[in-house]
Amino acid sequence: MKIVVDKLDQLLKEAFEAISKMEESSVSSKSSQEQWSKKEILGHLVDSALHNLQRFNEVQFQPQPYKVKRYDQDELVKVNRYQTADSLEILGCFLALNHRIRAVIAQLSDDILSSAIELPNGKVSNLRFLIVDYVNHLENHIRQITRD
Repeated sequence: MKIVVDKLDQLLKEAFEAISKMEESSVSSKSSQEQWSKKEILGHLVDSALHNLQRFNEVQFQPQPYKVKRYDQDELVKVNRYQTADSLEILGCFLALNHRIRAVIAQLSDDILSSAIELPNGKVSNLRFLIVDYVNHLENHIRQITRD
């Protein structure tokens, strides 16, 4: 898990350094109404962090396999109105949630990391898979935000 924690640390540092220096017009720009802006992608990462923090904690005390529920990403981006929110406020929330996630995953034992989870598609895996998948998902979206 140390490699995953280190990768998360690096991604948070990269995100902070890049996003905190971006012009509001750059973060808010949309190529089309159907596409998320960089700010909305960051908001999506806030929603993802909220859901995954809950999952990473609940799997430790809920019956197994822990059932991972889907959440409506598009609707959450809309109802949170990330497009009109302050970019630095969203960034602060993103960083705070991910620092909490980092603290949680850094202390997990191998037994807990092996806890069974059931994905929305019915596949059974373990918490370790879910955490690695979360960090990879985070990396993909941070690359979307920081490229250009």
